Amino acid sequence: MAAVNRGDGMNYAPVSLVKPSPVAGPDEFVFAAMALDHGHIYGMTNGLLEAGATLKWVYDPDPAKVAQFVKTYPQAQAAASPDVILEDAEVRLVAAAAIPSERGPLGVRVMRHGKDYFTDKTPFTALEQLDAARAAAAETGRKYMVYYSERLHVESAIYAGRLIEEGAIGRVVQVIGTGPHRLNKPSRPDWFFRKAQYGGILADIGSHQIEQFLFFAGCKDATVASSKVANYNNPDVPELEDFGDATLIGDNGATNYFRVDWLTPDGLGTWGDGRTIILGTDGFIELRKYIDIGRDKNGDQVYLVNHEGEHHLSVGGQVGFPFFGELILDCLHRTENAMTQAHAFKAAELCLQAQRQAVRL
Repeated sequence: MAAVNRGDGMNYAPVSLVKPSPVAGPDEFVFAAMALDHGHIYGMTNGLLEAGATLKWVYDPDPAKVAQFVKTYPQAQAAASPDVILEDAEVRLVAAAAIPSERGPLGVRVMRHGKDYFTDKTPFTALEQLDAARAAAAETGRKYMVYYSERLHVESAIYAGRLIEEGAIGRVVQVIGTGPHRLNKPSRPDWFFRKAQYGGILADIGSHQIEQFLFFAGCKDATVASSKVANYNNPDVPELEDFGDATLIGDNGATNYFRVDWLTPDGLGTWGDGRTIILGTDGFIELRKYIDIGRDKNGDQVYLVNHEGEHHLSVGGQVGFPFFGELILDCLHRTENAMTQAHAFKAAELCLQAQRQAVRL
């Protein structure tokens, strides 16, 4: 996997090293980008383009953001207003990375204009927004898909999913996740430090962890057993939470513990040492997603131990990112192979519940 901005998680944008296999021809699946508040819009756009989507429009009220986006993707036309995109019958999907508190309302607006919506995580900052999106999706038949990038845009995580599906470690009984991030405080926008706008650490970067637990453990639902948040190291921005953790119990008995933080030291060679440990009845898998500290600057390291022995696989550049092609085909054929709507909404619901009931340390 290649990526832009390895040192800055907010602008980290993976590029597939696997030869793209487009699932759509030119102009067969047209999309637009809107609300460029988070750099993940570049990773979302990369994935869609590699899978054969056609980028037609971009809109943001900030001309500088639009200019940078068009410089990267010169095929994008700058729209004069959101309505240009929403009223364009050719546009099938709108990809957006708005301020978190604005993602839900924007998604409802997009779906009510007859288009599918693909938002950066976290998809909501309040349960009321989730309720509104669920209602709009049911009424319109449109998709509200979420860029849970720490699984969908990580080759080692995709590979682990295949190992689990093949029965390599038996039944999954526990998932442990760590999601540390580098703060890069001077480069962050003002909304990043306002809890009403970013939603809290468990709702934000915790959403990745809960989504991958549901996926790897095969859970349809879960209960938040406990959750905690703190601001340990940033008293100058008191609304920021720089630490959070939670424990969940899945509806099939599997358990989850995860920890997320904004405490990554400058000496690390990437923006965060994200790891996942998946315990099964017949073995376990450890993922070192972005770096193997002190050993290899490259991520996508998979460690597998089962009854057949110990295995280390470096899968970067070998797996690709199938989610984006599957999403395009789901939008074209109204299927649910990339991710079910129920799964996307359940991960969102649980991270909001974890945030709402968290004990402040």
